[in-house]
Amino acid sequence: MSSYFMGIDTGTSSSKGVIINGECKVIATYEKSHTMSNPKPGFYEHDANKDWWGDFCIISNELLSKSNINPQDIKSIGISALGADCLPVDENCNPLRKAILYGIDSRASEEIEELTNLYGEHKIKQWYGRPLGSSDIMPKILWIKNKEPDVYQKTYKFLTGSSFIVAKLTGNYVVDRFLGLASFNPLYNKKTWEPDPEICNYVCDTSQLAEIKEATDIAGYVSKQASKQTGLAVGTPVITGTDDSGAEAISAGVVESGKMMIQLGSSVYMILGTNRLINDDNLWREEFIVPGLSDISAGTNTAGSLTEWYRDNIFSDILAQEKINDENAYSIMAESISNIPVGSGGLITLPYFAGERTPINDPNSNGLIIGLKLSHTREYLYKSALEGIGYSINQQIKIMESHHEVSIKKIYGVGGGVKNKNWMQIIADILGKTISTPKITLGACYGDAMMAALGVKYDGFNSFSDLSDHIQIGDEYIPNKDNHIKYQYYQNIYEKLYAANKDFMHLLNK
Repeated sequence: MSSYFMGIDTGTSSSKGVIINGECKVIATYEKSHTMSNPKPGFYEHDANKDWWGDFCIISNELLSKSNINPQDIKSIGISALGADCLPVDENCNPLRKAILYGIDSRASEEIEELTNLYGEHKIKQWYGRPLGSSDIMPKILWIKNKEPDVYQKTYKFLTGSSFIVAKLTGNYVVDRFLGLASFNPLYNKKTWEPDPEICNYVCDTSQLAEIKEATDIAGYVSKQASKQTGLAVGTPVITGTDDSGAEAISAGVVESGKMMIQLGSSVYMILGTNRLINDDNLWREEFIVPGLSDISAGTNTAGSLTEWYRDNIFSDILAQEKINDENAYSIMAESISNIPVGSGGLITLPYFAGERTPINDPNSNGLIIGLKLSHTREYLYKSALEGIGYSINQQIKIMESHHEVSIKKIYGVGGGVKNKNWMQIIADILGKTISTPKITLGACYGDAMMAALGVKYDGFNSFSDLSDHIQIGDEYIPNKDNHIKYQYYQNIYEKLYAANKDFMHLLNK
């Protein structure tokens, strides 16, 4: 009897699924897009039933149909979804409002200030290694308590994306250690993994939190009701799962210290394996999915979302042509900048079009394009945007490397952005470091399926290192030394622009 493993990931703008066999070869894939609502400035939401569970059911059925695999041969299922989301549900796992998304949602600024004043900056620093920010779930829960008391009173559990999908599949409420002790920090005691009554009581009841398990632990089994909706066999094991960026890091081989992932999705997320927790006001740190491994991480709010903005608003004629002649608009845009020089003719873009997370942690920052001349065309503007994201990545890597304990041995590029080879070379040139891409670039869903195999201890899968043995390198982008030297000049200016314009950004936001 053949053995197969399914992985499904829910991201900001789409959900992706894959079935792999016991050798980690891809059998079938399917992707479903969804939208993100932005009801107010700084508010970003998903409809959990439609965008999360609805996508999961569609993808699961499509994968089974495309592969023609007997559902009984799916030996386990792995889940990942956006991390640090906040979704209140009732006792029947019905969402009580739309899900409040991760760090791009900055609505809880007052609650961040309230909690900081309550506990003091020193205590916050002890918990997080940095100031409290929009990427943390505790202020999001407090926002619901303060602003939507009726919703709060009805809340049975506060979940994140992976928790919700697993609960819909199994009826069990769990969150993995990586998310529980990081995104929900400090609501769980790090030693016992149990909700901490002293901390929770100000924000929520301990009973409103899910149970912590390891990402590869079996969370439960597919129920009869879930089987009808997903096409999966009743009793199929479901692992606890994790967040999308963590699963994508696993899919690239980030399983030991010194290995790093740069995820180019709707936003940028970077994870670098470290031997211990490293505190930095500008970045994040967590105990990673891999037992015994820590990480230092960072995240920008725009990457693919900024290229989408350019496509829809600046290159709209090319988008219109895409619908007629079936030529991919992004591919045409990428090719159009081939002859634009390093530095885009003296243009620099601060990519803070949706505020920014690390390294400035300022939800009230704005995008900025400086150096405009009449000679500039939209191609110059577009390349400047891609370079701006590269400058941001480099700025944060420089902060990481400023800690003497940190060593970057290998960088993997993952996510939809790696399809843009020009962009990947730009980033490599800016960093002055080689970037490798995995041969299989499906991302988080592939990591989910691999972890599903590990969760049931399938033959030969006993540790995360065993998973990395199946990961092959695809493309490699080696930096052009001359371009790197030129980019250092623009990098220096880039890193000074925010401080010089911060006050004006905040005035404009008023």
